[in-house]
Amino acid sequence: MLLFAGSLLGLAACFPGNSVAQPAATPAKESPMKIRLIVDGQSATATLYDNATARDFATLLPLSLTMEDYATIERVSSLPRKLSTQGAPDGMTPVAGELTHYAPWGNLAIFIQGRSYSRSLLPLGKVEEGLPVLARPRPYQLRIERIGN
Repeated sequence: MLLFAGSLLGLAACFPGNSVAQPAATPAKESPMKIRLIVDGQSATATLYDNATARDFATLLPLSLTMEDYATIERVSSLPRKLSTQGAPDGMTPVAGELTHYAPWGNLAIFIQGRSYSRSLLPLGKVEEGLPVLARPRPYQLRIERIGN
């Protein structure tokens, strides 16, 4: 009879609404991480996306970089190390203001203008305000830091 009762409990667990075990608590959703990008006392603000590459980038902050013009449509700089590509897409089609990581080179790229699809380009975040501050054609020093927290 105990075997039969155990079988019924197992069977009951297979049907919705007949849960034997208590459901696991749902983890709290983190709010998007805001960052400030500072050039010569002027700043832009951006929000990092919720992905492994962006979370890895956030662990590098605060960060000071020398940004250089690349093909007039993006500003690039080497990062201290390559970022995680766990769960990353094969590539992306960036739009103006997109913060990205080009995995083969291990760099940060900020798009001043959009461009066609690029393989191995991974999304990090999006500039929400102040893109002209980052559009300078000459090399410049950039400080990136978290806003709050």
